[in-house]
Amino acid sequence: MMGETKKDRIQLLVRRFFLFLTDTFLLNACVYLSLIMRFDVGIVSIEPQYINNYVDNMLFYTIISLLIFWVFRLYHSLWQYASIAEVYRIAEACITVEVVHFLSNKMVGNMLPRSCYFNAAIYLIIAICASRFMYRMIRTVLNKYRNIKTSNNVMIIGAGEATNVIMREIQNSSYLANSNIACIIDDDRRKVGKYIRGVKVIGTRDKIKEAAKLYDIDEIIFAIPSASNEVKRDILNICKETDCTLKILPGVYQMVDGEINVNSIRNVDVLDLLGRDPIEVDIESIMGYVKDKVIMVTGGGGSIGSELCRQLVSHKPKQLIIFDIYENNAYDIQQELKINYPDANVVTLIGSIRNVSRLESVFAQYKPDIVYHAAAHKHVPLMEVSPDEAVKNNVVGTWNVARMADKYGVKKFVMISTDKAVNPTNVMGATKRICEMIVQTYNGISKTDFVAVRFGNVLGSNGSVIPLFKRQIEAGGPVTVTDPNIIRYFMTIPEAVSLVLQAGAYAKGGEIFILDMGEPVKIDDLAKNLIRLSGYTLGVDMEIKYTGLRPGEKLYEELLMKEEGLQETDNKLIHIGKPIEFDKENFFNNLEKLKEEAYSETGNIRESLKKVVVTYHPDEH
Repeated sequence: MMGETKKDRIQLLVRRFFLFLTDTFLLNACVYLSLIMRFDVGIVSIEPQYINNYVDNMLFYTIISLLIFWVFRLYHSLWQYASIAEVYRIAEACITVEVVHFLSNKMVGNMLPRSCYFNAAIYLIIAICASRFMYRMIRTVLNKYRNIKTSNNVMIIGAGEATNVIMREIQNSSYLANSNIACIIDDDRRKVGKYIRGVKVIGTRDKIKEAAKLYDIDEIIFAIPSASNEVKRDILNICKETDCTLKILPGVYQMVDGEINVNSIRNVDVLDLLGRDPIEVDIESIMGYVKDKVIMVTGGGGSIGSELCRQLVSHKPKQLIIFDIYENNAYDIQQELKINYPDANVVTLIGSIRNVSRLESVFAQYKPDIVYHAAAHKHVPLMEVSPDEAVKNNVVGTWNVARMADKYGVKKFVMISTDKAVNPTNVMGATKRICEMIVQTYNGISKTDFVAVRFGNVLGSNGSVIPLFKRQIEAGGPVTVTDPNIIRYFMTIPEAVSLVLQAGAYAKGGEIFILDMGEPVKIDDLAKNLIRLSGYTLGVDMEIKYTGLRPGEKLYEELLMKEEGLQETDNKLIHIGKPIEFDKENFFNNLEKLKEEAYSETGNIRESLKKVVVTYHPDEH
């Protein structure tokens, strides 16, 4: 057995030896008891011939019975985890023993009264079960009271099957002997006052704080795999106020697959506290327009681009082209896809979207059917310091890719945009608004369907706030927040990518797709939650430092300009913004002037941006 030591083997042999001894005694004792009961509990009343038959057959009966028990694997089970399945196996083994006992006695003429065989089988089932489950009970009691002074008091949220499984493992495991399940919480009032494995369901979520103090709770386990994200958020927000360590069981699929165990429990992450159900995507519609197509992803090594590549390659495109300027990121996603999808046709190319001749050669050689344009500079503060670079990469780069898509007959062009493009106060947002205008303009003059997808902040992406907070906490703090009132919309990387893919399925040309991202989240609350979840006490172990809004930064982001309006799609969480009209005749002339301004490095690029994006107000904050 993998990982089995010599000590483990010796312990196993010792346990089996004592089980053999115990079973030898119980086998013979149960037959003798059946004789006593047959003769009205009178030992002297037993006829001598039956005593002689019993003694003469004792050795053979014992050996054959132990062999039958071995065949039925009664010496192979881990009895600390014994369940109803082991009871069935014991019953089958004991009945088989007495059937063989009856037949063997009849063959050699050493019969006992017929009723003895039936009674012996009943007594034997009871005795063997008792011996096995007594071991389990003693182990559980010892685990409960061992190291009682150093026990880790645990509260479990949820009184369902997941809790039953977790409690069984905690109570039976020697490695978790210092964990004492003190109480259970459940919102179902019908369960309040009931017991699960001897532990009381003491109340609903409003009792969490009180119970944490009353029972001196060290750790809270959220064990409701089927709970919605909103319910999970609300309960965990209560739990995090207790200063207990928070842990959680992942999704309901583990209940279906039977995978729930102590190893399934993980620490609560800040994502658990956002409280929004994930966006649902029509996979079939995605597969329909992606399968057997040549697909190009610009910025394919970035956070969004690499996730696009992962999801796209699983839908069997004819060819996937990863195009990125940063070779390390491109190499990482290339190697990952090679391992996970060895048969996929993946081409990784290094190049810049600023380089027209490089783009021309790529489009001419590979002739992509669909382009996902994710390459961009996105860091707001950095782009405020280097605005010309933002224009060169975001505006001119997008223009270059759009021209190539039009020239080489790309069927769909999907551009990644941002909520910062709405009434922008920073250079990055202004450049992305121009990218949206490029998409809208080209859609009117090209056979290609050009669309843009707009969403908020992406959790876990390069440069996002949560990785920054984690690094600051690991360094001992302080955690920096620009303003206590600043709010942002958040989504996960898979959600962002699913929206992009869904937009490609819905795209008819010219749309700006917008995700209903639910309620915005205060960055200050995210920082406080992350500090607590990292095991620190705010104001004692870790501080938050407010640094003030950075240049170009808003207190809040908008997903939609007032003039745009909203149109629903089949997915109720995805909307289409009505495009704002602008002067398309002079648009490309303005782009040329903006490009010249950026490459001349005159320092007047913000004034040029204001002429193209009339909603850009760089001095507002």
